[in-house]
Amino acid sequence: MNPHCILPVSALLLLLAAPAPQARAQGKEVATVTAALDVLNSLNAIPEKCIPPAMLCDAHAIAIIPDVIKAGFIIGGRHGRGVLLVREPLGGWSNPIFLSLTGGSIGWQAGAQSTDLVLIFRTARSAERILKGKGKLTLGADAAVAAGPVGREAAAATDLQLKAEIYTYSRSRGLFAGLSLAGDALCVDWAANERFYANPNVTTADILAGANILLPEVALKLRMTLARQAAGR
Repeated sequence: MNPHCILPVSALLLLLAAPAPQARAQGKEVATVTAALDVLNSLNAIPEKCIPPAMLCDAHAIAIIPDVIKAGFIIGGRHGRGVLLVREPLGGWSNPIFLSLTGGSIGWQAGAQSTDLVLIFRTARSAERILKGKGKLTLGADAAVAAGPVGREAAAATDLQLKAEIYTYSRSRGLFAGLSLAGDALCVDWAANERFYANPNVTTADILAGANILLPEVALKLRMTLARQAAGR
């Protein structure tokens, strides 16, 4: 068994027990993290359509973007806000880094759709492209993206057949059919990170290391939930 599937839960239990400074964050950032929790729980509620634990277990990072809105007639647009969590060296998960997703499309389309997105980063390189430099990643250009396998029976044995750097999962409500993220851009939401962690100068390195920040409790809950799901619990 991959040790990453075992260590996150114990590591987070120690973190929860430690007297780390916490903040009572309020506003839309807390709502975003809370919605991300709901997305994880909902996608895992239907075993035959869930994200395979093997995908989470081997992931280098995961982005959860609730309520991505897509609307248009012939020319469409898509926008959402979410969070990115990065695998830690000992197997746990980092504090959430806030992201925005923006994209557009041309072609036959009409209607509106709200979609919860989960992006599984299979390589460290694809996650580092967001965390370094200007904090931007263009899907399909900077990293290959594809729809991910679903169901608990999609075991790790299929991993050799998975060639993309990022795999997508979605829960949609509305009139659109199908999902394509090629050309969409993921960007670090610097302002949201500053508000959530109560630090106007916070960097992604600070968030990953847990330095110079006040840590809201809801962030710990998200990390714990992800650790449990990556362990298949």
